[in-house]
Amino acid sequence: MSDNYLLNIHKRVQKLPFSDWLMTRIVANKAPYFKTIPTRLEALRPNHVSCVISKKRKVENHIGTVHVIAICNGLELAMGMMAEASIPKHLRWIPKGMDVQYTAKAGSDIRCVAETDPDAWQPGDLPVRVTAYDDQGTVVVKGTINLWLSEKPKKH
Repeated sequence: MSDNYLLNIHKRVQKLPFSDWLMTRIVANKAPYFKTIPTRLEALRPNHVSCVISKKRKVENHIGTVHVIAICNGLELAMGMMAEASIPKHLRWIPKGMDVQYTAKAGSDIRCVAETDPDAWQPGDLPVRVTAYDDQGTVVVKGTINLWLSEKPKKH
């Protein structure tokens, strides 16, 4: 097994029914605001995560498309899972900000992707690329979630 706790949980959960949905629920138990979006994991590996937001009434806006804030929440979920699956053990991360552009209407289920380069995990700023796609592959939101990486304090 990997020495990464999130990848280990994912490997164990994959043996269960509805494992893709269950994995996002496990993460949402740590960060409850992720329970506000109906998601399922699509891919989880170091430096890349994608999850899908189901287009349901609870995440729609007044014109019947997926609300951009729900999409941003999905992008943050993907980024957080990617960070936890990728970060070296001696580092910790915290988000500093998000910069996104709305590029098209989100009229279907939305695939949220977060990715970064393997060699980017160094103390300091880390811009994580985030992109949301509709079911036709059209980019509906794109941008960056900026992380601050620092050394974990030494334990005494």
